Amino acid sequence: MDTSVIPPTLASHLPTTLLIDGEWGASSTRTTFEVSNPATEESLFDVSDASPADGLRALDAAAGAAAQWRTTPPRVRSDVLREVFDVITVRAADIAALITAECGKPFAESQAEVAYGAEFIRWYSEQAVRSPGLVRTAPAGTGTQLVRSRPVGPALLITPWNFPLAMVTRKIAPALAAGCTVVIKPARLTPLTTLYVAEIVREALASRGLPAGVINVVPTSSSGAVTEPILADPRLRKLSFTGSTQVGQGLLRAAATGVLRTSMELGGNAPFLVFADADLDAAVSGAMTAKMRNSGQTCVAANRFLVEASVAEEFTERLRAAFDALVVGDGSVPDVTVGPLIEAAAVDKVDAAVQQAVDDGARVRIGGSAPSGTGHFYLPTVLSDVSPESVVVTEETFGPVAPVVTFGSEEEALQLANGTEYGLVAYAYTRDLGRAMRLTEEIEAGMIGINRGLVSDASAPFGGLKHSGLGREGGEAGIEEYLETVYVAM
Repeated sequence: MDTSVIPPTLASHLPTTLLIDGEWGASSTRTTFEVSNPATEESLFDVSDASPADGLRALDAAAGAAAQWRTTPPRVRSDVLREVFDVITVRAADIAALITAECGKPFAESQAEVAYGAEFIRWYSEQAVRSPGLVRTAPAGTGTQLVRSRPVGPALLITPWNFPLAMVTRKIAPALAAGCTVVIKPARLTPLTTLYVAEIVREALASRGLPAGVINVVPTSSSGAVTEPILADPRLRKLSFTGSTQVGQGLLRAAATGVLRTSMELGGNAPFLVFADADLDAAVSGAMTAKMRNSGQTCVAANRFLVEASVAEEFTERLRAAFDALVVGDGSVPDVTVGPLIEAAAVDKVDAAVQQAVDDGARVRIGGSAPSGTGHFYLPTVLSDVSPESVVVTEETFGPVAPVVTFGSEEEALQLANGTEYGLVAYAYTRDLGRAMRLTEEIEAGMIGINRGLVSDASAPFGGLKHSGLGREGGEAGIEEYLETVYVAM
């Protein structure tokens, strides 16, 4: 077991068990699962493996704390979140090292994730005291209309592995701000950061004498076995999930029985459009941001580079040069800019997609294989002459691969961009303001970046269209996902 990459003061106090009703403890079956470093393949910690009974105990705690938490003054809920933000900010370097250890991303990227994830806590600490509502005279003058909001109830939050801090703060912050209690099921591959954040929240609650069951965490290697009984329990009123579309569809079917409120941030297949009039320096810089964060393992990663034919070769060569300057290695090592993929299966999936594209006629401009040695690495790869029908274009790659497909007109670009069942995010580079405005009207995506490769912001709504999901996280919309609207006629 190698924990040398985690600061000793953190490693010695890191929770690795279940959090239920304010108490850390082993699973009812006393079993564990291993969390390893994807760069070294060495074990970090063994984490308690929750059982279905443990999941229901966590829901018992959340349901038991719901009445007191929902009536806790909004200012107090705000103060709890603000304290959590302050603690995360003070411990940012330690938390970043933990993210790098279990997720693999370079330390600088982990630091950026901590700053980004903490912003959700701060934003919703401010939103907690701004619950939406309305009082007005009925248009007919026959009475008063009162519209108020109240917490939807206990929520199940299922988070992914690729942003182990930001994805949990993006969910718990609006839930707690709204007055909802939560059960968190973190990703099997990266539960450690979630457990640490949960301890920070637990301490903030305990210091004020607030109910311990507000936040509960059940890490498990058997996600479906633990979540299914929770979803079937009528006390649960909300489900929030970030992950693949296939898993999300199954969760939606399970949530339908209880008619649960759902927020689903699912798969993506982001197009990155480059028109002939674009600033190519800016486009390449934006492409690196949109493609290479966390080695391309993000739902908002640019998956398809759609480039106007007249500038395709120049753009591709500039992108190849930028990829060539990247340094692949263990994210804890200084100057490394590209870390590993999360597990061996991810490497196999990426390589299979690249090889299929090559078989279809694509040309490897750089990369195109997994290096030898320890760790789940894949070389940053640029492909040109890629068929629009290749798997590397039609499916979410989730790796450091940039396939370039050419187009000849704006109409063709839009057809290619919208030719997918996904609609999470899109990027476009052009100097033509009229075209930019047309793209914002015509591209089928919930988020669009014009001349920039980063769109995520705690103060803005995050979410997609079509098979990319339902609902929004972040911004004013994020807290509304955890509130019910009640109309009173007086």
